[in-house]
Amino acid sequence: MTFNEKYKDNALLIKTFNFALNIIDYTTELQDQKKFVIANQLLKSGTSIGANSKESQNAESKADFIHKLKIAIKEADETEYWLFICEAHKAYPDCKDLLNELSEILKILNKIISTSKRN
Repeated sequence: MTFNEKYKDNALLIKTFNFALNIIDYTTELQDQKKFVIANQLLKSGTSIGANSKESQNAESKADFIHKLKIAIKEADETEYWLFICEAHKAYPDCKDLLNELSEILKILNKIISTSKRN
């Protein structure tokens, strides 16, 4: 069984997992170009979004669930910052697709949090 099969009914986990795979590919490209500092920052924050989202699935309470998703949002915001730098600098590979993916993930995270707070 693969991650995608196990969590096929959880759009957030699937999207964050696939995003992490795409971040790994992008940061590998950056490392090949000897852009190690930003590659490492992106690798850490970009893969952490999914890890925190996954961790939220085993939260001990609603407050803990929301807290873990807020950490995922913080990691997504940091990732967005590094991608904005890559996008703005002419020596970095195109990352528009990653920014679009990340925008969708942020919308999902914010929606889940706002819904969870109401219930």
